[in-house]
Parts: sequence; C-alpha cells; structure tokens
Amino acid sequence: MSAGGGTKAIIAALAANLGIAATKFVAWLLTGSSSMLAESIHSVADSGNQALLLVGGKRAARKATPQHPFGYGRERYIYAFIVAIVLFSVGGLFALYEAWHKIQHPEAITEWQWVPVVVLVIAIGLEGFSFRTAIKESNHTRGNTSWVNFVRRAKAPELPVVLLEDAGALIGLVFALFGVVLTLITGDGVWDGIGTAAIGLLLVAIAAILALETKSLLLGEGANPEEVAKIEQAIAGTRGVECIIHMKTLHLGPEELLVAAKIAVPPTERAEDVARHINETEARIREAVPIARVIYLEPDIYSAAKAAPATSADAAVTP
Repeated sequence: MSAGGGTKAIIAALAANLGIAATKFVAWLLTGSSSMLAESIHSVADSGNQALLLVGGKRAARKATPQHPFGYGRERYIYAFIVAIVLFSVGGLFALYEAWHKIQHPEAITEWQWVPVVVLVIAIGLEGFSFRTAIKESNHTRGNTSWVNFVRRAKAPELPVVLLEDAGALIGLVFALFGVVLTLITGDGVWDGIGTAAIGLLLVAIAAILALETKSLLLGEGANPEEVAKIEQAIAGTRGVECIIHMKTLHLGPEELLVAAKIAVPPTERAEDVARHINETEARIREAVPIARVIYLEPDIYSAAKAAPATSADAAVTP
C-alpha cells in the first residue's frame, strides 16, 4: 500500500471534516441540538485524527539513527493507535455523556428548525465524497481481498483508519438525522438524546476495532502469506542453497520488511562461494519482494535437529 494513496485519502477526509465541523457548530449554536453538538465534536476529533496521521507519516520518514538503527517506520502505527484513543475519548465518551444529559433533561428544537436537517444532508454529501476517495485509493491495493480482511491485514494504517472513520461518520450522520427529525416531528427532545447515544456507541465500537488492529501492528506482524511464499521461492531457487532451515519476517514499517533466515548450504562449499550465493539470494529476495529492505541470512549445514525448533510461523522448508 503506497503512502501516497493514504495521504490523498487523509487530505480529502481532513478537508471534508473541517468544513463539516464548522457548519455543525453553527447549527448547534442556532438550535441547541445535542445530536448536532455530538456530531460537531465528532468532526473535530476526526480532523485532529487526520492531522495525527499526517504527522505520523512525516515522522516515520526520518532516516535511521544509531539509537534507532531500524528507522522510524513504526511511528505510523503509534499515531494510528493515538487516533483510536482520541476517537474513543473525545468522540465516543463525549457523545455518550451528552446523550445522558439530553435524555435526563430533554429540550425540543424550537428555533431554526430547518438548519440541522440542511446541515446534516450537506454533511452526508461531503462525507460521501471523502468515503468515495478512501474507497478508490484502497482499491488500488486491495485487489480481491474482502473489506474486512483488508482492514485486518493492511500493514499501512492510514487507509483502514480513514475508511472506518468515514464509514462511522456517515452512519453517525444518519443517526443524528434520525434524532433531529423525530424531535422536530414529536417535539420530544428525548429522540435527540437517543440519536446522540447511538453516535457515541458507534464511535466507541469503531475506536475499539482500530485499537485492536493497531495493537497487532505495534506488537509486530510478519509478512503476509503471499510475500512469504515469494521469499521462499526466491531463496529455494538460488544455486548453492539446499533449503530453508527456518525463517522469520517482521514489518519494521508498512513499506519495510525484515527477513531473517537460516539456510542450508553444501558442507563442502568454500567460504567465498557461500558469500557469493548469499549475496545472490539477497538480490533475488529484494527482486521478489521490494519492501524486503533488511535481510539477514545465516548459512549452516542442514540437520533434522536444527530444523526441529522451527514452527509453522517460521516457514520451515525441509529438503
């Protein structure tokens, strides 16, 4: 997944949310609707989240240092995790608090009654544009993968975050419209509170999903099965390599993969030949999987005892 596609989707979402937040705040000031206030805070939180993703992407591009020899690629995961926290606290919990207050003390919308409906309809159109951009950029790398698996397996966090945020924003706007319209029809402000509560529960659920998926990336995920298979083929197809004794992979960032493998070489091979074959193997791996930036290959003589500790996650290959 290219960082450029993610950046385009983030900027589109940020522009949409800034405009939406301003109009929602105006509608809230004119009407006093809690659904409008919850949606205003939601849009502010989303705008802040997109700014965090942009900052994370910029900081992750820094070069490696002696203190951080593998670079800063995983900072994108850290900022995505902060996004989940902001969405949960600023968006979800605030909406739930506002809903509780509104249900306890319901107030009808008596002034500027047409404003919230118009604002919400316009906001749905703007969020739809942002959501369409995120879908279009995601389709460049999603292929035939389902949307659920795309969110779960994506190594670059930006597009899944924007997709979930935009989907949540669209559904939240429908909830807000539901609460506002029923409040206007019945004159009972409880419906406004119910719409606000639905928005809060939705944001908390989305934040929980983002936190779980980002936590997995922070802990360290290996290459996907397709990339593992390509790496195995690249190693196995190199002359002077008998087999893979065991192998591990780890994403140092969305576009940077570490590959560490113990490979079996002929016991009679000269050191000079072993070194040449290792260099050839590294070149083949990088050609097969360009994001394999850091590669460590350890030559050894194959034996069943050495291969035994390997697990299925190690991608062990026996001769």
